[in-house]
Amino acid sequence: MLLTGAEIIAEVLIEQGVDTVFGYPGGSVLNIYDALYLYKDKINHYMSAHEQGACHAADGYARLTGKTGVVISTSGPGATNLVTGIATAYMDSVPLVAITGNVPTSLIGKDSFQEVYIAGITMPITKHNFTVRSVEDLADTLRSAFKIANSGRPGPVLVDVPKDITSNKAEFSKKPVTPEPVEQKSFKNLEKVASLINSAKFPVVYLGGGVRISSAEQELFEFLKKADIPATYTIMAAGVLGYGDELNMGLIGMHGSKTANLAVDNADLVLAIGTRFSDRVALNPQKFARRARIVHIDIDPSEIGKNVPADVSIIGDVKKVLTELLPMVKKAKHADWLSQINEWRKKDYCPTDDDSVLKPHQVMAAICDAAGEDAVFITDVGQHQMWAAQYIRHIKTRSFLTSGGLGTMGYGYGAALGAAVADKENRPIIHITGDGSFHMNMNEACTAVSYNLPVITVIMNNSVLGMVRQWQKSFYGKRFSSSEPERKTNYKAVAEGFGLTGFRCENLAEFKEAMDKALKLGGPVWIECVIDREEAVLPMIPAGGSVDDIIIN
Repeated sequence: MLLTGAEIIAEVLIEQGVDTVFGYPGGSVLNIYDALYLYKDKINHYMSAHEQGACHAADGYARLTGKTGVVISTSGPGATNLVTGIATAYMDSVPLVAITGNVPTSLIGKDSFQEVYIAGITMPITKHNFTVRSVEDLADTLRSAFKIANSGRPGPVLVDVPKDITSNKAEFSKKPVTPEPVEQKSFKNLEKVASLINSAKFPVVYLGGGVRISSAEQELFEFLKKADIPATYTIMAAGVLGYGDELNMGLIGMHGSKTANLAVDNADLVLAIGTRFSDRVALNPQKFARRARIVHIDIDPSEIGKNVPADVSIIGDVKKVLTELLPMVKKAKHADWLSQINEWRKKDYCPTDDDSVLKPHQVMAAICDAAGEDAVFITDVGQHQMWAAQYIRHIKTRSFLTSGGLGTMGYGYGAALGAAVADKENRPIIHITGDGSFHMNMNEACTAVSYNLPVITVIMNNSVLGMVRQWQKSFYGKRFSSSEPERKTNYKAVAEGFGLTGFRCENLAEFKEAMDKALKLGGPVWIECVIDREEAVLPMIPAGGSVDDIIIN
């Protein structure tokens, strides 16, 4: 078939199993958007209010489905508006293909209108990027982009396409996507790791987002039960272990449970699975798991020994590694160790209830009660994010979407819209945000309304930049510099201005009533929750500290 470059892009997207894309049109991608019009029966396009929102939507779509998210933007400012979204996906290992338009090849390098070297700008935050110089190369370049985005440790890939490439024509032949042959190999150090597990008296599993990415939840569960090992997790692995599981010690790190942090500190063996020892977990690398042998299992060899030295490592896909490791592990019982952990649990931080106001932990409990166990939760970044990670009753993987690595304020609404588009099971989509984060992306309300996406946004409004202010209170002598903006935003009125329903709540009864109404409405809703600015995220280990420095009041 003789097709234009724009038509080739559409054909390759269909070939790769893509039926949904997010983006925003502009001059350099008009040919692509013309092709999307012609292919609208096969490819659904969702237009955002801002390119960053579109990129976060593609990210949220990818996290919920496990598929590759696709975002399209025009050149210049359209492309640069994708940068934060691409970096967010890169830090959290999300498969994403970003297709950017550029000025025609004859105008590149001449400071042309809306010209920018987006390949150079995004080089540090992509797995790979391409600039297409010939329409004959376009199809195979896009195929390579999808392959790279999904191979090994997933991540974003950018393809920059000058406008003339999208109008030029070339012969196109369809290529069926064939799965990569499964590599049959035995991983190094399996027997050594099994021996360490079988001889350990105080073992702990510390798991990260790699378990979810690998879809290794069942293998992990079988491993934990057989070896009788308690586990803790990073924010990227929330939901991998069911809430209330006797082996689940909760979140680890800066705002993790005291029990989880104490267990790692007293363990004789720590199995780090699909995780990278970030500075929010191993706040003081010299003191992290200081009494333990450390086993690190990860698909990315560059992570081994990068932050915390490992005594033994296995490089490989988590699902495959656990599958091979499981038969080598002996069935065990660690009754004394679990008894000690249960004693620590009794002394863990526990906030007090007060129905007359809105306490963060009670808000999260009320959300869970109303939305049910099938709900999908998406957060922005700040205090509300940590409260959600601590108190949401996570029981399903891929049901908690958040910016863990980059910590992107403004991530939540776009990602929630992407999740709503992706959801085919009519699950409640709950976007939890703070007033600081929400001011960065509330413009995406128009997108929610345009497509009638049933996203319930819960705004934890304490009228300050909560996490910044908490740090200033604890470590900067209560010098609240630029953390109390005193905004007067009327969220209910703004919501109505966008064309959606808004509620304002000041106590628990009002919030429960609003949640019930929001779930019945079936469209986008905002619920403002008035929170006392003195509410803090606890426990807290200061940056550079250890469990010895934990703050619990």
